[in-house]
Amino acid sequence: MASDPTPQADAADSAIDSVSALNEDSRRRMFTFIRRAHRAVTRDEAAASVGISRKLAAFHLDKLVDAGLLRARYETPGGIRKVGRQPKVYEPTDAQITVNIPDRRHELLADLLLDAVLTESADENAAQAAVRAAEQRGRRMGEAVRDESRPGRLGPERGLTACERLLDQYGYEPVRETPTLLRLRNCPFHPLAAKAPDLVCGMNQAFLSGCLDGLQVNGVQAVLAPEPGECCVRLGPSDTGHDDQAAEDE
Repeated sequence: MASDPTPQADAADSAIDSVSALNEDSRRRMFTFIRRAHRAVTRDEAAASVGISRKLAAFHLDKLVDAGLLRARYETPGGIRKVGRQPKVYEPTDAQITVNIPDRRHELLADLLLDAVLTESADENAAQAAVRAAEQRGRRMGEAVRDESRPGRLGPERGLTACERLLDQYGYEPVRETPTLLRLRNCPFHPLAAKAPDLVCGMNQAFLSGCLDGLQVNGVQAVLAPEPGECCVRLGPSDTGHDDQAAEDE
């Protein structure tokens, strides 16, 4: 069964739309001006910053609002109340736009390493703490998905279907080669994995093993199986896979 790409596709489409809105020169320069102003900016100020008419500036500013890069409201600059309608002002949103093709999740790796540093115990070294933190995070993610979907008993085939949906959202580009084998065509941690393969690949395997445990998938394990241009881990049958598949099919 193919995975559902909707969450990842929606996020990617939104990011691309936002970046596309900055393709026009005047629009991009006004956006830069507003970000650097550190206050709400009027249409007249934005227009003057790039030397275009107020009407044309309004068009571009509204495009930036539609793209989620700016927000607009009505406010008197400086807080001085005047007779008549308050002017429309613009300021940046808190949106952080990132587009990576293929998908990269360096922020996840950084977050796991931070967890490891903050929770490292006296009886483990830094690498051991990092692997532990990755396994715990993966387990929590799997548990959250299981609590939400309540799938019942998961043997290899249904378990890998659940994994496909989860890992697709994290940029792994899962591909079902056989009913019980899931290859991951993209490494979300590249190129950092190439700089420290033992550490990053070990964390990756622990993270995916944690996902399997949290989902309570039977008969599947995350194993290291490096292939050029792909994730170093694949999900395939464990030693008990045949028994679990038989139980699932009953």
